Amino acid sequence: MTEQSTDLRETVRMRYAAAAVQVTEGGTACCGPQPVEVDENFGSTLYAADERDALPAEAVAASLGCGNPTAVAELREGDRVLDLGSGGGIDVLLSARRVGPTGKAYGLDMTDEMLQLALANAAKAGATNVEFLKGTIESIPLPADTIDVVISNCVINLSVDKPAVFAETFRVLRPGGRLGVSDVVADDTLAPEQRAERGDYVGCIAGALSFAEYRQGLEAAGFTDVEITPTHPVADGMHSAIVHATKPRTGTSGPSR
Repeated sequence: MTEQSTDLRETVRMRYAAAAVQVTEGGTACCGPQPVEVDENFGSTLYAADERDALPAEAVAASLGCGNPTAVAELREGDRVLDLGSGGGIDVLLSARRVGPTGKAYGLDMTDEMLQLALANAAKAGATNVEFLKGTIESIPLPADTIDVVISNCVINLSVDKPAVFAETFRVLRPGGRLGVSDVVADDTLAPEQRAERGDYVGCIAGALSFAEYRQGLEAAGFTDVEITPTHPVADGMHSAIVHATKPRTGTSGPSR
């Protein structure tokens, strides 16, 4: 990893560590935790009220994503789900409810403060079918062919090595496994320099791939049935998008269900 990449990753880590501390300290105040400040295109307002009401306030307050991946990932009873960049745990906890006691939801995050917040939120929610892992999304600490669905909420966009993320996601998915993520995607007409003008890395914009780049990256990793659907604009020429893809059932190894 280059020095610039290392610096970018540390910038992202520091931002999300600070967000976790803000939520944790807010939870001890008389009025409870306050949402981390984001604009209307990001955060907990993108979740339905009944979803927010069913979770600890701290999990909702720490939401910094650009979508609601659990609403589009087609989670099923008994699925094993992995959330890349799980933060305060909102998508892990929602996933755990959807997959039920025969399923399991994993959360992966590189930030100690967010992991501590997520563990506290899981305890408050009484969730027993969840597990939080420390690590990076470029090197997922899980065996190959063990996950049914990978979700993520505006985190792949923050990676400094997206080909590694796509390759690792493909590796941990079982044959027939599914990718269903929310992410920021740029118009194909925008050059990287133009994307950078619209925001910084921790604002989920500067590192965005274009629609064509995203599709090419997933297909290069082995994914098929790639669909990228914009949902709402987050800046000029930049969109929150739902990304679906599948790991083929044939030509891959791993346990069958």
